Amino acid sequence: MEKYRPQFHFSPENMWMNDPNGMVYHKGDYHLFYQYYPDSTVWGPMHWGHAISKDLIKWEHQPIGLYPDDLGYIFSGSAVVDKDNTSGFGKKGEAPLVAIFTYHDPVGEKEGRNTFQTQGIAYSTDDGKSWVKYDGNPVIPNDGIRDFRDPKVMWHEETGQWIMTLVAGDHAQFFSSSNLKEWTLTGTFGKDKGAHGGVWECPDLVKMKVDGSEEEKWVLLISINPGAPNQGSGTQYFVGEFDGKTFTTEQKEHLWVDWGTDNYAGVTYSNSPNDDKIFIGWMSNWMYAQVTPTKTWRSAMTLPRKLSLRKGIKNDYLVYNYPVKSFGNYVENSEKLALEVAAKRSEIIKNKKLGQSEISFMTNSTEFLLELGNKKGEVVEFGFDADGNFMIDRSKSGKVDFQENFGTIIQKMPVVDLPEDPFEVKIVVDWSSIEVFLNKGQYVMTAQIFPNDLYNRLVIKNESNETLEINDLEISAVERIW
Repeated sequence: MEKYRPQFHFSPENMWMNDPNGMVYHKGDYHLFYQYYPDSTVWGPMHWGHAISKDLIKWEHQPIGLYPDDLGYIFSGSAVVDKDNTSGFGKKGEAPLVAIFTYHDPVGEKEGRNTFQTQGIAYSTDDGKSWVKYDGNPVIPNDGIRDFRDPKVMWHEETGQWIMTLVAGDHAQFFSSSNLKEWTLTGTFGKDKGAHGGVWECPDLVKMKVDGSEEEKWVLLISINPGAPNQGSGTQYFVGEFDGKTFTTEQKEHLWVDWGTDNYAGVTYSNSPNDDKIFIGWMSNWMYAQVTPTKTWRSAMTLPRKLSLRKGIKNDYLVYNYPVKSFGNYVENSEKLALEVAAKRSEIIKNKKLGQSEISFMTNSTEFLLELGNKKGEVVEFGFDADGNFMIDRSKSGKVDFQENFGTIIQKMPVVDLPEDPFEVKIVVDWSSIEVFLNKGQYVMTAQIFPNDLYNRLVIKNESNETLEINDLEISAVERIW
């Protein structure tokens, strides 16, 4: 077993990986493309790596999908099933897959031009096994915007056209097309909305039904680096309306898909069954992504998560994200326990499978801390602080000295409207990562950790002056996928 290698999260066989790209469901396969550099474990000339899965959990590596060419590196983008063959790329009645991506011209960048990023397309008529780049690339040239990238394309049923969401430095732009080849700018959003601590990246625009109602809203995901709430990279979202030309919102507060340091550039699947909004993020942060202590490979993806839109206690619209149902097929069934932890006391649970596990329980307390530890005395602590924030402290979690900020940031997530009834706490641990889901994904944090031995002890600390009730406690091993 390779040190720190995730056992049930996607990681490349070797070398460098970052953003998920071209996520599309087609003929029973979930395709995952991703930013990939096959010659080094640090960032370099970008390709699209490729993997497929039947259930979003167990993946099969595929040959590289897209290679750099004379127009530049292959930066992030998306893919669609062109069901009506609007592009004309299809053959014999078969719908082609069309990939839409950013060309990044390193020569133009080095020469100081602002036009070095353009948008290109490629198509596949053999279900994603091979790709042909369009002779007319780039399909969207650059008028002089330095950061002009990451096209996410969808079919807009109401207007019968393709819509591309693109980021342009500090805002999003929207384009329309009838054939995926010729695009018209229709609107912009965001210069005066949202967080602006860094460049906007990896947008995604999706229509979602509000749970428990027939109401529909549009959700716009925008990744930003730097400027996230716990430093470095993060993904914000906006809930509003889209009229086929531009997006608008009345949202005032900054909302984040995930408050941890290690969920970036996430987007959703195109053409997914039941129109589910399935999200995958890159489980890293540009502050330290290139120096994390792995040898032959670098980076992993988050667990695939289903997004849902709900109304919070304050009647705000909130995006929840929670592991996809198929993940449960890899979780070992275990006995449910009930614990009572006396005021200001702790309960210690030993379990040698904690390093590759799912931990879940029900509680109505926000005055507890949890601690995962190993035989070397390394611990990661997480839970509620005195101010009501949920926090993750990885300062003593294992190897942290590879970058100055990795171990010093106490990650915090303000928790303001959990229900009064008991809520679920779910923690997923996979050697070098921890993902925390409160109340079925209302509040989420993802963080990398690099313990020098697998965790084998869970400590539950009651910080309150009353008995802490922990119900339906399950500690379950998770099957490896490789």
